[in-house]
Amino acid sequence: MKDNNDFKPYIPAEKITPEFTITSIIMGVVLAVVFGAANAYLGLRVGMTVSASIPAAVISMGVIRVLMKKNSILESNMVQTIGSAGESLAAGAIFTMPALFLWAEEGLCDMPSLLEITLIALCGGILGVLFMIPLRNALIVKEHANLLYPEGTACAEVLLAGEEGGANASTVFSGMGFAAIFKFLVDGIKVIPADVCAAFRSFKGEIGMEVYPALVSVGYIVGPKIASYMFVGSLVGWMVIIPLICLFGANISLYPAAEGVTVAQLYAGGGAAAIWSTYVKYIGAGAIATGGIISLIKSLPLIITTFRDSLKSMKGGKNTSTARTAQDLPINIVLLGIALMIVIIWLVPAIPVNILGAMIIVVFGFFFATVSSRMVGLIGSSNNPVSGMAIATLLIATIVIKSTGDTGITGMTGAIAIGSVICIIAAIAGDTSQDLKTGYLLGATPKKQQIGELIGVIAAALAIGGVLYLLNAAWGYGGAEVPAPQATLMKMIVEGIMGGNLPWNLVFIGVFLALGLEILQVPVMPFAIGLYLPIYLNATIMIGGVVRLVMDGRKKVSDKVKEEQATNGTLFSAGMIAGEGLVGIALALLTVAGINMDLSGKVFLGNIGGVILMAVMILCLVKFSFRKKK
Repeated sequence: MKDNNDFKPYIPAEKITPEFTITSIIMGVVLAVVFGAANAYLGLRVGMTVSASIPAAVISMGVIRVLMKKNSILESNMVQTIGSAGESLAAGAIFTMPALFLWAEEGLCDMPSLLEITLIALCGGILGVLFMIPLRNALIVKEHANLLYPEGTACAEVLLAGEEGGANASTVFSGMGFAAIFKFLVDGIKVIPADVCAAFRSFKGEIGMEVYPALVSVGYIVGPKIASYMFVGSLVGWMVIIPLICLFGANISLYPAAEGVTVAQLYAGGGAAAIWSTYVKYIGAGAIATGGIISLIKSLPLIITTFRDSLKSMKGGKNTSTARTAQDLPINIVLLGIALMIVIIWLVPAIPVNILGAMIIVVFGFFFATVSSRMVGLIGSSNNPVSGMAIATLLIATIVIKSTGDTGITGMTGAIAIGSVICIIAAIAGDTSQDLKTGYLLGATPKKQQIGELIGVIAAALAIGGVLYLLNAAWGYGGAEVPAPQATLMKMIVEGIMGGNLPWNLVFIGVFLALGLEILQVPVMPFAIGLYLPIYLNATIMIGGVVRLVMDGRKKVSDKVKEEQATNGTLFSAGMIAGEGLVGIALALLTVAGINMDLSGKVFLGNIGGVILMAVMILCLVKFSFRKKK
């Protein structure tokens, strides 16, 4: 292990600068709610979220440095610390909680109350932060040279390049503004179609794209490689499996279609989308579950050594320094907080466990928090197998609850609630460790950052229930607007274990398809997500990936210029994602209020309008990537 005794942060320990201020708290809370809501909307639409740390950092720099004429890098860091907590909590919550709404819509249970959602989110979020506090010295300080925490380090670099804060912030805000206009045209007044598609009726295949800025932005951010795997997954589903089902099963009724309805009748009534939702989605679900478990199994050696090394580091890792940059929240407050969370988990009706069960959940949570914190340090947040951990937790929780004889809806909702707590713990622990790494590099006060994380978690937990209720009231989960892919998968898994009522033939086709891909060394998860989601989503994500491919592949441009332009494009894309998410939530409010601005009957431009708008989106993305800073 490399020695870390010589490390000096940007702001020395003996220097006191503004950090935990009213300005940073208010801005951080606003961004936690804004990015939490926007990421919840994005995740429920496309099954993935994006990091809010860097956009939050550049917005805070733009406001604090440019508008308020203050020069405090630690204040900007506090804003992104609080703000990024909202995005991570939303990511953990949307993977599981919408399943409760889906069961309520089916009449199996009551709607989860806002209080229950808030308490489940609070338990997971607060535990995720508290578990990282005793691990900070072990993982962030002692292993500074070994655990790089890529996103945390990148965020520190952005903050250190603070003189560009105003220009960078304007790029994010420009993305938000343009996306708001695009989204309003497509889903607000509906003068441009949301989908552009081409159906091959004789072949029974279908291809198309959704005209949304957030999807192009996701493709640009994840890059051409991941985007291409997702697109190929969709191609296999919509241009191979659907035509095969129609070719060989046209005149028969395949499970789980309604009895007496043939595949040909199903296709005649709803086209390729009806075949996809009835059959292909289950194949995709089997592939995603298998991909999650494969990623967990492959990570097991690392998980075991990670947990062991973290505990070893903690034994000799008591921090005796009294320096400002070494101050954590007192351990007695941490233990008191954990004990309080155990009591709340025990008392929340939605989580059917006794006090021992609550303690076991917390022990599981500490294990996954430790694993998540160290793994994001080694391989980054995007490769952290949170989905695999969530699936594994859900499988174990469902099997244990079933073994007690509770196979009804209370057992199923209990399994989802337990899975939600664990999923949020893992997501928040990973985010907290990245933020603490940023703070360590800059010279922030850990205790203040930890309080900031807790404030961000509380703000996001209070907001997430309202966001989930609003989106469900406006459009309902599982439909075209908010398909909630992970949550519907979790629902399928729990129902399959409890009642055995899944179309297992289709699920196992997905399982063996995923195993085949793994043998060929093709990344399973992005392919499986592509198979599980409609092709329209993934085709647009692919367009964003192609834009990034062209930008990165230019020969006569220096690597430094390409890197600067890629950063500009990423910030503009992050702004577009936030802008679309916020307008999506605003439109949901209008829908619930019964306000209809639909002008599609008067000024409908057809498919050509969608193509033109997509071209405008791409031009805006390229233009802001080339933008020169003043």
